[in-house]
Amino acid sequence: MNPANPYELGLDKNPANHVALSPLSFLARSAQVFPDATAILYGGLRQNWAQTYRRCRQLGSALASRGIGRGDTVAVMLPNVPAMFEAHFGVPMCGAVLNTLNTRLDAEAIAFMLDHGQARILLADREFFPVLRKALAMLGSRRPLVVQVDDDAAPPEAPLGELNYEQLLAEGDEHYVWQLPADEWDAIALNYTSGTTGNPKGVVTHHRGAYLNAANNVIAWTLPHHPVYLWTLPMFHCNGWCFPWTMALVAGSSVCLRRVDPALIYPLIREHRISHMCGAPIVYNLLVNAPAALREGISHKVAGMIAGAAPPAAVIEGCESVGIDLTHVYGLTEVYGPAAVCAKQPQWEQLSLEERARLNGRQGVPYPLQEAVAVLDASTGQPVPADGRTIGEVCFRGNVVMKGYLKNPAATAEAFAGGWFHTGDLAVVHPDGYVKITDRSKDIIISGGENISSIEVEDVLHRHPAVLAAAVVAQPDAKWGEVPCAFIELKPGAQVSADELIAFCRGMLAHFKVPRKVVFGEVPKTSTGKIQKFVLRERAGSRSAID
Repeated sequence: MNPANPYELGLDKNPANHVALSPLSFLARSAQVFPDATAILYGGLRQNWAQTYRRCRQLGSALASRGIGRGDTVAVMLPNVPAMFEAHFGVPMCGAVLNTLNTRLDAEAIAFMLDHGQARILLADREFFPVLRKALAMLGSRRPLVVQVDDDAAPPEAPLGELNYEQLLAEGDEHYVWQLPADEWDAIALNYTSGTTGNPKGVVTHHRGAYLNAANNVIAWTLPHHPVYLWTLPMFHCNGWCFPWTMALVAGSSVCLRRVDPALIYPLIREHRISHMCGAPIVYNLLVNAPAALREGISHKVAGMIAGAAPPAAVIEGCESVGIDLTHVYGLTEVYGPAAVCAKQPQWEQLSLEERARLNGRQGVPYPLQEAVAVLDASTGQPVPADGRTIGEVCFRGNVVMKGYLKNPAATAEAFAGGWFHTGDLAVVHPDGYVKITDRSKDIIISGGENISSIEVEDVLHRHPAVLAAAVVAQPDAKWGEVPCAFIELKPGAQVSADELIAFCRGMLAHFKVPRKVVFGEVPKTSTGKIQKFVLRERAGSRSAID
């Protein structure tokens, strides 16, 4: 510090000018400013912001009374129901970390996450009791306290929890005096993401990043006050891309939805005049291809945010025809969901559909509050020229980047090499500065918004006694964006059908990870025996899924 600098003398941080950034502040403000505005709609439930704030405080209080606090993990395995929304505030209110579990995973993966994250309490919906019974049995005495979230729309199941959600809330004080985190760098959420090898990695995010990306969603999407948001995006995906916190910021109405089904979605759009929704390409494909009768009586436009594989022209055209205006975003769990946006330029409106689809299909530019997105040369670490041809790796830098991977310093150091977060996605930069992904170096397949590790699927295939070599790549799919395609080389004299191999995989993998197609023949290899996946991608046409 320069002692002669008058701006450094006696002008220190104090409680009046330095308050931790946390999205919990958004909830308190909306409850104060818009107490009667609708916060949650679900079936016959209408819950305003004052009621939602009270219930979140009860949850935080109840957890605290059970000894849950800073550094503890509370896991949830829930669909998009009100309890899932409330957990995004009630859990961090007592200082704990929220771990939203992917409801589509198998028992082994769930057991690993509960154990690795050291979950002390698990909020669970009846729909997922069958897989949870298996997962909890694997944990034995290390199992968390299970709180059953009852919902009349859930399938009937024998009780699993020690108490139900409403009983837990009744233990809490609706006037609970919660505190902002002592340090905005404190963890707010733990989300597991598929890796290319080994077990899933636990992505740790912080209050500051959640606060900023919740605000990012408002700025990048020009969200108004009181939008009516339909939960077609799972809240377990990167905490719903931070939209539970975003809805609190703008005092929006969250229309909860247990499952994605056009027969349910269109009536909700009509009844509640839905203004905004998010999802993977599969969601919009379902809506575009739904019977036209479902759309009758809907005259207003819906703003749709889409991520995953770049939306093809057919999706953009189809969405326009059914009144959905798409905005394409890009991100990963490690950057809180969307952290780059294909910001639309006014002059694009005058272009042909094909040209607009090409421009809107790019990953784009940084979110307003994300410091930078760069495409870096692997050998020099420097940005590649904006020529639309030179390939580098997409990297992020800023406050909307994870703390790191839980209990995995090696993976954290590798991800942050050179002072950037490395995505593993390969891309070019166009002359206008927009980033466009050309390939995925980690061989992750994105199917319906879900990440699938090709190596995980290959490991299962290699367990079959007839398989000599297996390689899995992405194959374009009109419905899911991408699906796994398996190339199989059999052992001499061995015989097995494609259907038998698919059935074998179904016994060991979550359904969405199972190959949709099996191709038999010699798997191409280099002179050193390494499988040439680029050859297989060309055969499967996988490059066109992201070009």
